[in-house]
Amino acid sequence: MGNDDEIIMKPRIIGLYLPQFHPIPENDEWWGKGFTEWNNVVKARPLFRGHYQPHLPADLGFYDLRLPEVREQQAELAREAGLEGFCYYHYWFGNGKQLLQRPFEEVLASGKPDLPFCLCWANHDWTNKTWQKGNSLRKDSMIMQMHYDREDYVRHFNYVLKAFSDARYITVDGKPLFAVWEPRAIPDTRQFIDLWQKLAIENGLKGIHFVGYTQNSSGRSTKDGHVSLWDANQAAERYQEVVDLGFDAVMSTGLGRAQTIVNGKWKKALFFAANHTFLPMSFRADYEKVMRHYYVDEDSWENVYPTLMPQWDRTPRAGIKTDPLVNSTPEKFQKTVEEAFRLIQKKQPEHQILFLKAWNEWGEGNYVEPDQKFGHGYIQAIRQTIDRHAAL
Repeated sequence: MGNDDEIIMKPRIIGLYLPQFHPIPENDEWWGKGFTEWNNVVKARPLFRGHYQPHLPADLGFYDLRLPEVREQQAELAREAGLEGFCYYHYWFGNGKQLLQRPFEEVLASGKPDLPFCLCWANHDWTNKTWQKGNSLRKDSMIMQMHYDREDYVRHFNYVLKAFSDARYITVDGKPLFAVWEPRAIPDTRQFIDLWQKLAIENGLKGIHFVGYTQNSSGRSTKDGHVSLWDANQAAERYQEVVDLGFDAVMSTGLGRAQTIVNGKWKKALFFAANHTFLPMSFRADYEKVMRHYYVDEDSWENVYPTLMPQWDRTPRAGIKTDPLVNSTPEKFQKTVEEAFRLIQKKQPEHQILFLKAWNEWGEGNYVEPDQKFGHGYIQAIRQTIDRHAAL
């Protein structure tokens, strides 16, 4: 037993949740009638010796998120894993236009499942580069473009207010957690955040806990003109940039930096310079080796919420134009969870947050839902780590 001054280990694991698994008119138009993420998943094939593809679902099958029974089953699996709840990707493009909102709207309206949730504004353009361009029914690259202005910020806030007021909504320090996928993309970020904070107070909330997603390094030039190529020690700078925009906390990932360290920075540079046109067998990397470099010391900052990455393989979406991780297993993922727990153990319990990236990104090979190869293995890896720390 620890002394009274010790902080209790109480990890808050929140699963990023993709609502792409149901047909919508826009995807019918862009990709073909009845298109969902499952279309990408089932067409995947091995691209090199030992390549694990396709990844096929087990318990839930090729589910349709319009079915409340499916959403209840997912919630039950999340409880089995020990997750606090889901963070639904929220596709709001401006001018009142959004996509894939039906599953979350039904969760909100029905009160079911009784599982905590929050939102992550996926504020990025949709192009037909998202998946293989040859599959698109449109020739132009821009499918849906983001639009930002003050009037729309108000409209957007009024839309999410009902969610913020729901008893299930996940809070931090008494404030609803709202994540933003591309914090630097908002042209007037401070105005947006200040306006929403003002509107939150006016509507009886304590405010909003804004979380901005970011890599812990980048391929851009640094202030002195040096090109970092993802392997420089930039985490403190990158995280502070997000905080300086007005965000309360950072959702961090180290995938780009870690892949570069394992593959070599010049190979990574060549990969990007060639517009991702080389076979992934040239750029694939071993999951366990990459995860040794995934986290940085700055992930232990009180206002940084690291991500848990169980797997990563975008070949179902991108074909040869990607750089997958290989040889992931539940046992290796459990080591990742252990390392992440170590990073957050000294934070206040309210801030011991980890974002699971992701719960169900099947098209990116980035999920923990049961599949036909590992069953409940990735779910059990999380639960076993939680249970072990609870017993200490």
